[in-house]
Amino acid sequence: MRIVERETGGDYERLLLAHEPGVGYRGVIAVHSTALGPAVGGTRFWNYATEDEAVTDALRLARGMTYKNALAGIPFGGGKSIIVGDNRTREREPIYRAHGRFVETLGGSYITAEDVGTGPSDVALMSLETRHIAGLLERSGDPSPVTARGVFRAIQASAKWRWGSDELCGRRVALQGCGSVGRHLARELSEVGASLVVSDTDEGKVGLVVKETGAEAVAPVEIFDAEADIFAPCALGGILNDETIPRLKVEVVAGAANNQLLEPRHGDALAARGILYAPDYAANAGGIINGCRELLGWDAAHALAKVEELYDTLLRIYSLARSEGVHPYVAADHLAEQRLREAR
Repeated sequence: MRIVERETGGDYERLLLAHEPGVGYRGVIAVHSTALGPAVGGTRFWNYATEDEAVTDALRLARGMTYKNALAGIPFGGGKSIIVGDNRTREREPIYRAHGRFVETLGGSYITAEDVGTGPSDVALMSLETRHIAGLLERSGDPSPVTARGVFRAIQASAKWRWGSDELCGRRVALQGCGSVGRHLARELSEVGASLVVSDTDEGKVGLVVKETGAEAVAPVEIFDAEADIFAPCALGGILNDETIPRLKVEVVAGAANNQLLEPRHGDALAARGILYAPDYAANAGGIINGCRELLGWDAAHALAKVEELYDTLLRIYSLARSEGVHPYVAADHLAEQRLREAR
């Protein structure tokens, strides 16, 4: 395996690129910060157009993990890794074992887990090559239901702040992304009486959610135009941008996707339209909190109790934003940065 370290010219600690041609493997690991502890962040398997695009995404996601872990109050820094390629491949074992070897070279300063395109069975393959891993089914298990629970609580807190009640019965939610987290979130919302309009690039995933919840399905390009109370982005990042924000017909945005704002100014654009935005790394922290079961030895009850606290975290962010005269994404950054300063 050939590994090259790149300079980032910023506040990142490490950026590494790996290539193992014999198995068709190309990977990226970005470590943003280990101020609070080892950097933790999942492995994303995605078919990026260029290597530079993959690097940019890894850097953005790694920074987001630093802030997520700091805000959640857990002793980990932020990192992220990427496998570049088609995640529909059946030749998964050689690719994930190569990635496990890559992770192992960092000696524990970076710990990985599942992410988009990577599931529990893939994590098990990586564990054959590295000890620095979380998300094994026999330990903390699939984090998707727990991540979804955290997002559900963030939606409830956002409803409380916007409408004075966290009751979601009768509310309409436009949900983008019907993968593992999106599907679990759809179930929770449906169970409390919310109605759903959903989309995904995978028609099979949409069909499952429609069957389970009675949701209305729309084409992926139409989800931004859906009339609803809440927009829940649960797919990829960068979907809140100059093109999509003017199309939204909602009062709240709260979802599971990482890096939902294409640029920070898009948080300002949402506020200018009167849309309440739940900072993504505050809302979607349930997965890493669940990982603390194996990383810190927490029991399931303790982890779930910490996930329930995300409700109060979101209300604290909204309150701080109002008192400081800033938008919620700025207030969330301030809280995370305060903890990082204290650690340093």
